[in-house]
Amino acid sequence: MAAKYDLIVIGAGPAGEKGAAQAAYYGKRVGLIDSSPRPGGIAVSTVGIPTKAVREGAIYLSGLGQSASFAAPASPQDSWPLLMARKHEISELMTMAVERNLVRHGIDRIQGRARLLSRGQVKVEKAGGERLVLETDVVLLASGSASRHPPNVPMDDPDVHDSENILEIARAPASLLVIGSGATGCEYASIFAALGTRVTIVGGGSHLLPSLDAEMAGVLAESFNAMGIRVIPMASISHVARGRGGPEVRLSDGHELQVEKILVAAGRRPRIEGLGLEQAGVELDSSGWVRVDDRYQTSVAGVFAAGDVIGPPGLAAVAMEQARVAICHAFGFDFKNETDRFRPTYIFSIPEVAWVGFTEEEARAGGINYEVGRCSFSTNAKARISGFPDGLLKAGIQSAGQSSTRSTHSGGNCQ
Repeated sequence: MAAKYDLIVIGAGPAGEKGAAQAAYYGKRVGLIDSSPRPGGIAVSTVGIPTKAVREGAIYLSGLGQSASFAAPASPQDSWPLLMARKHEISELMTMAVERNLVRHGIDRIQGRARLLSRGQVKVEKAGGERLVLETDVVLLASGSASRHPPNVPMDDPDVHDSENILEIARAPASLLVIGSGATGCEYASIFAALGTRVTIVGGGSHLLPSLDAEMAGVLAESFNAMGIRVIPMASISHVARGRGGPEVRLSDGHELQVEKILVAAGRRPRIEGLGLEQAGVELDSSGWVRVDDRYQTSVAGVFAAGDVIGPPGLAAVAMEQARVAICHAFGFDFKNETDRFRPTYIFSIPEVAWVGFTEEEARAGGINYEVGRCSFSTNAKARISGFPDGLLKAGIQSAGQSSTRSTHSGGNCQ
């Protein structure tokens, strides 16, 4: 007979873990399916926390943010083994924390590949070939996302990487081309630049971080330029070939580059292969993400989705909240019925960027009258003491007398 659960969660990343824990906390029997032997997803294994651990180590070892009397820049060759050891240590600690949380809530972990069958049934193919059919009242899709690979970039080239394997390289490269000027591209560009790598960023938009306020993006670009990072906007990759000294790249604007390594950070795509969504009737939106309503229910009753699989912003904290809200709606728990309207966004580049609310461009397009205040970090004692005086705090407020919804925008290279 098929095992029976109140909830089956597909995916053990931040959304899957918190959604499963929310249901288990209220006494529901929960099964959590993931193909990896350990939970946590890429947030704790390859992309999220490991990236932040390397970032903090790069700042410390390179001497950024410190006067010369406190630290001397380390060479990339000396720094890399230390950074990788620290990354592994932090990743292991956080994976163990996820494992403990699942055990504490009595959640059954099932390693294998899941596929939706008829309503209320999920098939699992385990690593050894064994097949299970699980029955459930509710399904939460939390399978996450994967790197999007441009068709004209040879991902099988040993010097071409994406965000999920760039930290597996043996040493920091002398030169790096980052394809994509979004969050991942900016984070890794600044990390490698801090270690002495010559970094070039190629992005199709007019400025770094396309969703960021244009003025704040300009501040970040100035900081990147000071670190030696070359930013080429409004350009795309025309051709990549294998040269004697490494990849040779031709851009749409005519630039030709030869670099030691390439990092593809050209966005994300939903990780839905093999889940049987089409056969189950789960609809996707025009961009390929799983479509959900304001309760995070998909087009199929009883099937909910949260996290990266439903699209941007791709932040772990947002994914967790979406999953909690989805589970509360699925079972009628009176705990959390909606996510925050204005979700803070944070980019752990060097320096950092964070914002919430509308950008100036969005406020103008929406016909909102507003006023803006600015404070330069160069006048702030804490910024001077920390060694990060380049930055800006920007806050906007709706002007008095207008009936539209109040909006705020704050952002900057904030420490």
